[in-house]
Amino acid sequence: MSSPCARVRRVGLFGGTHGNELSGVLLVRHWQQDGAEIQRAGVQVKPFLTNPRAVERCTRYIDCDLNRVFDPESLGRPVVEDIPYEVRRAQEINQIFGPKGSDDAYDLIFDLHNTTSNMGGTIILENSRDDFTIQMVHYIKNALAPEPCPALLIEHPSLKYATTRSVAKHPVGKYQT
Repeated sequence: MSSPCARVRRVGLFGGTHGNELSGVLLVRHWQQDGAEIQRAGVQVKPFLTNPRAVERCTRYIDCDLNRVFDPESLGRPVVEDIPYEVRRAQEINQIFGPKGSDDAYDLIFDLHNTTSNMGGTIILENSRDDFTIQMVHYIKNALAPEPCPALLIEHPSLKYATTRSVAKHPVGKYQT
């Protein structure tokens, strides 16, 4: 269980995990040009375009879904010429924001997505025992009220998540219709 008082010092804002989901891409590019609105004293906030080749082609991915390859096998694969682009990109992201599961990993990653499902702005969580993200979601929901902001828990007791955001100590997905 994580401590509710753990200090968040490094935050990653990801856009473009799926290259055809452009809201996060536009936000990341905006923040890369002018990050004044996301900067806070004592916190390093890094906007990051996760899958630039897929974004360039406006396609979900090039070789495989980047949001499914942050598993130990993919992250530990040797770098060879024919390694899938997204596996190599996952290894690069893990080097920058991780390593996954370590004390050196970024504290928080928000992975920004779009969906065609009618779910509005929804926050996705992977762990009901993460006190920090539960309290953060409560804060966000109160700050946005009266606008709804559902939170969806996708926790499964025997699954280890291989999502892009799972590199962080506190992974959060944000989906927008």
